[in-house]
Amino acid sequence: MIEVKNLHKSYGGTEALRGIEFTINNGEIFSLLGPNGAGKTTTLKILTGQLKPDQGRATIKGFDVLKKRKQIRPIMGVVPEETNLYERLTVVQNLKFFCRLYGTDFDIIDNYLKQVGLEEKADAAVKSLSRGMKQKVLLIRALLHEPEVLFLDEPTSGLDPAAAEAIHKILLDLNHQGLTLLLTSHNMEEVDKLSERVAFLDCGHIAALDTPDRLKMAYSENKIKVLLKNSDNQQKDYEEKIIPMNSEESASLMKKWMSEGRLAAVHSREPTLADIFVKLTGSDLM
Repeated sequence: MIEVKNLHKSYGGTEALRGIEFTINNGEIFSLLGPNGAGKTTTLKILTGQLKPDQGRATIKGFDVLKKRKQIRPIMGVVPEETNLYERLTVVQNLKFFCRLYGTDFDIIDNYLKQVGLEEKADAAVKSLSRGMKQKVLLIRALLHEPEVLFLDEPTSGLDPAAAEAIHKILLDLNHQGLTLLLTSHNMEEVDKLSERVAFLDCGHIAALDTPDRLKMAYSENKIKVLLKNSDNQQKDYEEKIIPMNSEESASLMKKWMSEGRLAAVHSREPTLADIFVKLTGSDLM
């Protein structure tokens, strides 16, 4: 669906992108994970035709993003980070305005409002909505012309956990219907939950690119944390042990603790995506 080759982009003397390359398959959820200033939004703006790269090439469904904009516009939707809705208009008025731009029938609006749980807010002014509700309206707006690929820039930035969870469910449902998604985020948990593959973007470079599980396995210490019940006369209820994951000694210890009735919990010691990002780049995601 998307192919990026050797993209470079500078602002003045600052290099935002330094030759990044990646491909995104049809029907995939792909994420660019990185802190502010890593080059995530610049990449999205190039792919959506808002910026011209200094060097390199990007295509969507085989169409060059700079030379074939008329062919690309009907197949892509964009959810920006900033809420750029008409605040004094109602939800329906906002969406009807964009239906006219897209040449789309108004009937599709009701279906999407029901899908995201906003049917009761259809006639409410946008300025009266919560941040999470506005994000849902932006999402509907990007879907009115039924695109094949959806770009989302920090889709849950500033949302409370419940609102973010609602957006995640909608995005997964859309993906199950066949929509390709490219999202940018500095939220490690969001990327881990949604993405089939993730690229670590740092200072314009891709530091790593793979599935979340493969990344975590590649940088795992292959150890487990065991919580053991202590005897009644000890101050702490539990004792923590870190042991190798695959060894005869560990197996013997686990068997011993189980027979003694001391085994309370076993946890894997997989690193988080944030841990791996810090290890690879030396910087955190905030």
